[in-house]
Amino acid sequence: MVWGVCSWRDMGLLIRLETTLTGDRYLSILPDHLHSSMSIVHSDGLGQFQQYNARPHASRVATKWLQEHSSDFRHFHWPPKSPEMNIIEDIRDALLHAVENRSAPTRTLLNLWTVLKDEWCELRPRYLQTLVESMPHRVAALLCVRRGPTRY
Repeated sequence: MVWGVCSWRDMGLLIRLETTLTGDRYLSILPDHLHSSMSIVHSDGLGQFQQYNARPHASRVATKWLQEHSSDFRHFHWPPKSPEMNIIEDIRDALLHAVENRSAPTRTLLNLWTVLKDEWCELRPRYLQTLVESMPHRVAALLCVRRGPTRY
């Protein structure tokens, strides 16, 4: 499992998680990596942090930490269970596709981690911009289906 930050203009850090993510483990990532990642991808200080709202993200400890640090960065509150609205899903799919299409298969976890980091760094700003620019269309599609599944 990995955790990462990206923006309209750049990819931030990609962090390898050795085990399943829980609220407490997520809390160990935020203080160590969120501030530095946000400063990389939003050097102007105008970025908003958005998360997927999986259980660890919405845990009491993570929510409390985010509230306590709300003056450090803006946190975009995202509806739960709305993966079709989060561009990280598209990025995950692009990474999986790139890994699957490698000429040499990944045989070890270490090799997979190396390939993921390489592919993460290869994602181009124009790809990220296209994803961000698709948000109005995604919101409109979601509103049309009244929060049901969309084609995204």
